[in-house]
Amino acid sequence: MSTDYQQAREALGIRLRELRLGAAGGRLTGPQLAQRLGWPHSKIYKLEGGRQTATSDDLRAWARAVGHPDASDELVARLRGFESHIRSWRRQLAAGHRPVQDVWNIEVDRSEIIYAWEESVIPGMLQTADYARAIFLRYAELYGSVRDTEEAVRTRILRQQWLHQRGHVFHALVWEAALHALVCSPVALTAQLDRLAGMIGMDTVQLGIIPLGASLRIPTANGFWILDDRLVIAEDWHAEIWLDDADSVTTYQRVWNTLDESAVYGADAQNLITRAQRSLNPRA
Repeated sequence: MSTDYQQAREALGIRLRELRLGAAGGRLTGPQLAQRLGWPHSKIYKLEGGRQTATSDDLRAWARAVGHPDASDELVARLRGFESHIRSWRRQLAAGHRPVQDVWNIEVDRSEIIYAWEESVIPGMLQTADYARAIFLRYAELYGSVRDTEEAVRTRILRQQWLHQRGHVFHALVWEAALHALVCSPVALTAQLDRLAGMIGMDTVQLGIIPLGASLRIPTANGFWILDDRLVIAEDWHAEIWLDDADSVTTYQRVWNTLDESAVYGADAQNLITRAQRSLNPRA
């Protein structure tokens, strides 16, 4: 959990405590408020201490219970303000992968220059349908989410039209390990590597690959995308993290540039792809 997120949660907790102590009709203790709400009294202190994230319904109920229903909008606005940056997979995938892909397509369409770093998979903008299908199925199984796989695949592939529009440049940076990772069938990976090789030389795609044996100035940590100079989207196992403040965008761009110092391009990148292809089919 990010420091900024936690600080915002704690600030919301302080505001909740202020409302409890300033309740209409007189100050309420934690147990008294819990009784009014029908909650365990530990929930009151977890919310006030920033150790639990309230839901919108929790906040509206709190405002009513302390006699300040007019505070509901303020509290919910605070919650949305910091939750918009931490988009949990549990909530995002409640309706399946397709809606998540729709949101991504909107942001990509707004962009002209995109930088992506992926340490374990081929970037979505360069994936074949079969490779994307395997990825969605793996994650649907992991999170127990709705299996709208075909709709999600179609939406992700639709996004790739962006690569064929004038003025767009996709700077993709991939660790060599992603070329060998069997997150799909060998047949699907073979086709994916063929597609990747075909991207080298496109004027809208700059594909860099960091060899496994390359000297690294920083560790190859989690993947992230930078859209123009306005938004960073980073992935973790619990959530997608959206960052739109200038300092964060600058930091991630510096990380990308540092990783890029270890990458190879052009013919050297092609050789790494060829090596991965031969490992799948030694007789080729």
